[in-house]
Amino acid sequence: MKILIVFAWLFILPVNSYAQKINIMKTEQNAIKNAIEQLYFKGIYEGNPDLLKQVFHKDALVVGDIKGVPYYKTSIQYIEGVGSRLSPEKSGKDFKAAIISIDVINTIATAKLNVKMYDFNYYNFITFHKIDGKWLIVNKTLTDVDP
Repeated sequence: MKILIVFAWLFILPVNSYAQKINIMKTEQNAIKNAIEQLYFKGIYEGNPDLLKQVFHKDALVVGDIKGVPYYKTSIQYIEGVGSRLSPEKSGKDFKAAIISIDVINTIATAKLNVKMYDFNYYNFITFHKIDGKWLIVNKTLTDVDP
């Protein structure tokens, strides 16, 4: 009987620990999803620099290509550009943004996003780092593909 109890305890403990890790990962994925939807997507759609400043680390980089042309900006330059252009909201043009995937390991995460606005079909690869309890974008890599 003692062997059965010990065996049951040894079996249940790892399963319970694994379940706790899954719950923590889901919680972190939800926090990142919220940051993407409420700060990043909304900030781009509205052309709102204040929202974007809440989700971008001040030293983040934004790199990639648009229509085949290399693109490189600091997060500060990128946010200023978004704030100074005609926003999709004010233009009345379609804006569709979707989260394709979110992967989390400890305090780092990546998100693959698709943003369609104006005549662009962007794929974004966003790297997050959890700093002082907050998920911040530390790198954004983007490319524009034909629709």
